[in-house]
Amino acid sequence: MIISASRRTDIPAFYGDWFYNRLLENQVVVKNPMNPKSAAKITLTPDNVDCIVFWTKNPKNFIKYLDKINDLGYNYYFLFTVTSYDTMIEKNVGKKAGIIETFLKLSEKIGKEKVIWRYDPILLNQKYNLEYHAKWFDFLCEQLHNYTRKCIISFIDVNQYHFLKQNMIAENIFELDTAMIQKVSEIISNISKNYSLQIATCSESIDLEKYGFIRNRCIDDKLIKELFGIEVSNKKDSNQRDECGCVESRDIGSYDTCLHNCIYCYAQKGRNCPMPYDINSPMLCDNVSKIEKITTLYIKPRKVDNYLLNI
Repeated sequence: MIISASRRTDIPAFYGDWFYNRLLENQVVVKNPMNPKSAAKITLTPDNVDCIVFWTKNPKNFIKYLDKINDLGYNYYFLFTVTSYDTMIEKNVGKKAGIIETFLKLSEKIGKEKVIWRYDPILLNQKYNLEYHAKWFDFLCEQLHNYTRKCIISFIDVNQYHFLKQNMIAENIFELDTAMIQKVSEIISNISKNYSLQIATCSESIDLEKYGFIRNRCIDDKLIKELFGIEVSNKKDSNQRDECGCVESRDIGSYDTCLHNCIYCYAQKGRNCPMPYDINSPMLCDNVSKIEKITTLYIKPRKVDNYLLNI
């Protein structure tokens, strides 16, 4: 089983203490986002978890747990988002200089092959234009290229999530047509070649291979085999968009709990997790007493396609 931690919130940035406690207790309860009265209890023993994939914008306060997580016997890698946007777009992400410093520190600690840079989503308006992205992508490449092997990009989809459309309109962020995507891709491609940095696309239907880009699997069975020598299922995650190449995983985060408050975030509809939160709760920013039905999920180690479901 692969654990995604998390597409729904930034666990390393805000909930590292809660997450570490979940590993110590070998279980987590995750609310069903489609049915808030039901949840799944997931076994988190090291022999049941092939790999943990961390999604984050700032794991500065989480690095202190990594030696302990290593000692417990877990495998993991990071998808680390670093963009050039200021507080107009990413309201609470923090100073980029500090985030870059954290990226370098993390890479030096666990190895650059386990820290994958995300420069996404790419969005454009009058301020964040082609020249802006050219300047700042080059700057970030210069800072990060020796500390990662790959950069993942994606392009903003203004119409994909209706509840975000007003945010896009307010900042004059416009839909990128094919011609504009190609212009941005050419810029990204030319810069990345100067740094010998592989570019991969995330959940994009447009073919950008002529720019040297590959289609990415953020949760990647091949990478897991390369890093840890573990065979996991290559079955596509049916819960993700058609364009997404990720293999199956179990996400243990909760929507509406990320405190970065980025205007493009699809996982944030307005309710923030109350602070302080219960670091000992089996469920992130919630109470299991509210759940009417909890399904215990056990997945046999190393065989993602073959699992036993106990109700």
